[in-house]
Amino acid sequence: MIRLALLILPLLVAACGTQAPRPVEGRDEPPGAVSPAPTFKGEGKKPAPAIKYSGGFYKDDGPGDKPPEDIDAIPDAVPRAEPLHRFANNPYSVLGRDYVPQRDLRPYKARGIGSWYGRKFHGQKTSSGEPYDMYGMTAAHPTLPIPSYVRVSNPANGKSVVVRVNDRGPFHSGRIIDLSWTAAWKLGYIGQGSTIVEVESVLPGQTLVASRQATSSGVAPAPTADDDPIAKLAAAEPEPALPQVQDASGHFLQLGAFGNRDNAEALRSRLARELGSLAEKLVIQSAGKLFRVQLGPWPDAAAAQLAGGRLRESFGMAPVVVQR
Repeated sequence: MIRLALLILPLLVAACGTQAPRPVEGRDEPPGAVSPAPTFKGEGKKPAPAIKYSGGFYKDDGPGDKPPEDIDAIPDAVPRAEPLHRFANNPYSVLGRDYVPQRDLRPYKARGIGSWYGRKFHGQKTSSGEPYDMYGMTAAHPTLPIPSYVRVSNPANGKSVVVRVNDRGPFHSGRIIDLSWTAAWKLGYIGQGSTIVEVESVLPGQTLVASRQATSSGVAPAPTADDDPIAKLAAAEPEPALPQVQDASGHFLQLGAFGNRDNAEALRSRLARELGSLAEKLVIQSAGKLFRVQLGPWPDAAAAQLAGGRLRESFGMAPVVVQR
């Protein structure tokens, strides 16, 4: 963000370059998309909510110009049996950390910090190849199978939601899940940006107990598939394609390596909102079956290491310095 940009902007140079490969298992075939979680507009007409934002999130993000008139009427995701994605569950590397996603559905339970992402990504590709719908009930997780379903609860207010995991992230230390804007709204932490949450897997056929919040008649039950009319995704202008660098030279910070381009582009989009003016320095270097997300170039190894250290201090990132 702006703070980070001011810290490391003097290190930028006009040179260009690529990196030395870092082996990561994966494949380069384009992923097949599966249908995104449905969205729904309630029949009751309510004005869009006024939201007061505080710190802890990306302040230029938010609900968009035309949010649904009744956000609380958007139903939870309904767990169903789906084939696991062919490519989105391959091992990958981001910010110096290796991730090995689960390749089967199994019980999972964790507690940690949950965050959210909104309009800046609406309509962009997720790691599954599906367009991100900020008004759907979806989530990003570093290692849970894509697709899979989890119940996310906010212990501070007792609310819970069921979401469908179709994306990778977050990659900040301590954060365990990134929810769609609507899911975070239902859990009551939009204005905070993040909060402590509990995440538990929900397997297809498993009985859903208790929904997200109490109503005047008790606790709202989980919706059935018959309650889910499918709404079209709002039109969103896609971001420019990430530039590729093939045979330049220089020192770069390697931020991620993937076996397919969709995952690399999804990481670039996530990082772009944090790096501010440095976002234009994000490139993909492709070699063989790997796509590497890099930031740079820097004039020498010392400058690259200094920039990497400041990324670590400001965002908890752990980039790898590479040279081509």
